[in-house]
Amino acid sequence: MLGKIIGAAVGRRLAGPNNGGTGALLGYLAPAVARRGLGPLGLLLAGGYVAKKVLNRRRDRRAAA
Repeated sequence: MLGKIIGAAVGRRLAGPNNGGTGALLGYLAPAVARRGLGPLGLLLAGGYVAKKVLNRRRDRRAAA
């Protein structure tokens, strides 16, 4: 039920002034896309974030030396 509420909010925001069927369709599809797509995408984003932190620390240590 929470996914449907969030989907409706996302659909309303994405549709903008076109309060037609597009917003309803996007709101219906948003939870399914989030459920299937955010797992691998989230993992990829988290890995990139960690890699950036590691590289920044290495660069800072080399600059300090």
